[in-house]
Amino acid sequence: MRYTRRELGKMALAAIPLARLVETELWAAINSKVNGVQIGAITYSFRTMPNPDDIIKAMAQIGLSEVELMSGDAEKLAGLPPLPARGGGGRAGGGGRGTATPLTPEQQAELDAAQAAQRKWKMSATESTFKIAKQKFKDAGIDIRLLCYNMNVNTTKDDEIEYAFMMAKALGAKAMSTSTQVSMAKRVAPFAAKHKMMVGFHGHDRTDQPDEVASEATFKAVMAENPYLGANLDIGHYTAANGDPVAFLKQYHERITNIHLKDRKKDHGANLPWGQGDTPIKEVLQLLKTTKWDIPANVEYEYMGTDPTAEVSKCYEFCKQALA
Repeated sequence: MRYTRRELGKMALAAIPLARLVETELWAAINSKVNGVQIGAITYSFRTMPNPDDIIKAMAQIGLSEVELMSGDAEKLAGLPPLPARGGGGRAGGGGRGTATPLTPEQQAELDAAQAAQRKWKMSATESTFKIAKQKFKDAGIDIRLLCYNMNVNTTKDDEIEYAFMMAKALGAKAMSTSTQVSMAKRVAPFAAKHKMMVGFHGHDRTDQPDEVASEATFKAVMAENPYLGANLDIGHYTAANGDPVAFLKQYHERITNIHLKDRKKDHGANLPWGQGDTPIKEVLQLLKTTKWDIPANVEYEYMGTDPTAEVSKCYEFCKQALA
């Protein structure tokens, strides 16, 4: 049977919604809960992808059904005005030494205006502002379990903390994570209690800096401030700080919002491909499997590899084998 050009055009147009429907149905079918343990990823793992839509596609391709969404990625999806491209200004190679090239007065003025526009956008945002971001992950079959909103004791204003909780609620997140200082706990605590939302303080291995979350003692100081403050336990950093992630998990599991999975060497050693460091990734995952604690374990890809989609896929396969 022969078709006219017009008939072929109508058939092609009719097929587009069907293709989108099939794609959505395939995405909605993904499930990365392995033997009862929820495996996901933080979008920071895909930081070389400037477009969050590409991150969603990558996660769906890998088959990850849970995400810890970085606030910057959520804001991009929601329409945050961008900062100007630096071009020749900002950070540049000064004779190959990696020194900072100062901004011209015009560039500084442009940057100041863009930052002011961003703050105005954030302070006028409502829960409906983030509907599109929430829907895109939902359409892909990916649950936004956590919002990662990093707060700095020297720069974060109280209205920005309120904004963070509003964003988390709008996205449907069950908890928040944050890389910040121990002393920030006093400021975050009343907001967490007001919104009845857990906030997991992310640990690093900066044990030489007393205001950084790194040791068991610093985590305890955070958690003592308020029942809604807990730990986002990065088992790689905790291992690098010479802590025992398995023991920490056993003792504080009720206060752990989520786990970051990575492999590092002890004594502040490097990030390495999984299986080459000292981090007890398999033991941690097996403990979650045995105890059935509802703590998502999120891949945080940081070692140097080929591309994030390929490397996060390898990490996910590592998890599946560890939980077999």
